[in-house]
Amino acid sequence: MFFNLLGSLFSRMCVASGRRTVITAAAKEIQDTKVSSFRTMDSYPPEHDINNLNRIYTVPETITNLLMPGVPHEMKKQIKIFHEFSILIRKPAIELISYLEQTDYTKCINKYVLYGKLGAGKTITLLHLIHYGLTRNFVIVYLPWVANWFRFPKVVVQSVSNPDKLDLPEEVANWLKFFKCLNEMTLSQLDLKVSKEYTWSQRESTNCGDSLFSLIDFGIQRTKFACGVVHALLDEIKTASIAGKCRTLVVIDGFNAFTAERTVVRDENHVYVTPDRMSITSAFFDIVNYNWCNGAVILTVDTRADNERKKSIYPVCLLGKKGFEHLDPFLPICVENYSTEEFQTILKYYEDRKWIRDISPQAQKEWEMLCNKNPREIWNFSKPL
Repeated sequence: MFFNLLGSLFSRMCVASGRRTVITAAAKEIQDTKVSSFRTMDSYPPEHDINNLNRIYTVPETITNLLMPGVPHEMKKQIKIFHEFSILIRKPAIELISYLEQTDYTKCINKYVLYGKLGAGKTITLLHLIHYGLTRNFVIVYLPWVANWFRFPKVVVQSVSNPDKLDLPEEVANWLKFFKCLNEMTLSQLDLKVSKEYTWSQRESTNCGDSLFSLIDFGIQRTKFACGVVHALLDEIKTASIAGKCRTLVVIDGFNAFTAERTVVRDENHVYVTPDRMSITSAFFDIVNYNWCNGAVILTVDTRADNERKKSIYPVCLLGKKGFEHLDPFLPICVENYSTEEFQTILKYYEDRKWIRDISPQAQKEWEMLCNKNPREIWNFSKPL
């Protein structure tokens, strides 16, 4: 009888222990669900719509590695700290994805210009759209931040093809490396060929029918001709797009640096030159022209890109007359500071990444007021916490 009683007691203990295990597992599952409620598991941008709004998705590691050279410095630090590249799905990105999905690519290209306050998230929106373009097999012509070329050039030389212009061989060659890495898989599938012969010197040329990779590699290896190669490359991409061989997404961050009144680059007389004196400017001016199809252009304008025009955030002011008339007509899209829902999502994400903890509701309200829900200020404010 004693052993029967002992066996019964042991069975009850096992059942109780089993219940605790089940309850603990269930509680953990509920907790995990609560922690991940601000996320979406859908990391395929073409399917991002209003149902994913104000939620965070994680960019796959393969795409992250491709985008890293074009990611802003502070975002790179965040990716390193959080061990993932996550993007908040916002209204401007959803709007643009819907437009790109509905575009008739047989017609002339559509242009979209993102504008907004400093630090509102224009560049991150561009990265979201580039991810979209990569998944849709677009050839991506992404120029991360134009102003860097005109502020911190390593070498400035007289243009080989046009003595009246100046070249930035080192910067442009590095951009060619980035372009090749970003589009290597897409270009390998398309197998695009050079449509005409390009003569670079008496001994060096790119023949008609050569692979587009051979043209890119020549510009990387022979930096002296890198600017000329970019002109040829963009012409070839436009020609291939018009012929229906590919679709192209042109993305330029801080386009108004091309339309600024001057740069920090000096000529041989130590005089600051205008952007149109740089040979590379005309190549990117031409790629945003209307004379081609099977593509789209997405640009940003920013007060940091032009030291002279800082009074307004609107494209009509930042682009100047020449830039505005060149782009017109285009669709302006405002990237605003976070909404209350977006602000709450970001705080949950920071808590999930153990970046912040134990922030009271009152402290959140103070934080919201101090930062005005500006994405950059939220990040800067959170660093010392």
